[in-house]
Amino acid sequence: MNIDCKLDCREEITLRHYMPNKTDLKNLTSFFYAFSDDTRLKIIILLTIKPLCVGDISLILSQNQTTISHQLKILKSIDIVSSDRNGKNIVYYIKNPNIETVLNATVDCI
Repeated sequence: MNIDCKLDCREEITLRHYMPNKTDLKNLTSFFYAFSDDTRLKIIILLTIKPLCVGDISLILSQNQTTISHQLKILKSIDIVSSDRNGKNIVYYIKNPNIETVLNATVDCI
């Protein structure tokens, strides 16, 4: 493969045009951060199937509720997960239904 390592002015402008701005880049970084931890990823997968409370997630993943709550707090802070109160319980769910599409597309890539 023979690639010229010197960009001309038009190529440079074109490439710079496709680079995300600072806000979008920060949002992308936060979004992909959500998937970088095994526990968070498992929680995301579970919540794409069904809204659940901390106790149910803890039971399914065999992890303590404190760990699950901590990870849910992170997922809420980056707008991946939201919650509703249902009586005494708080039920967590995926805020954006496109998350499942992203997960499936990622699995197809690996």
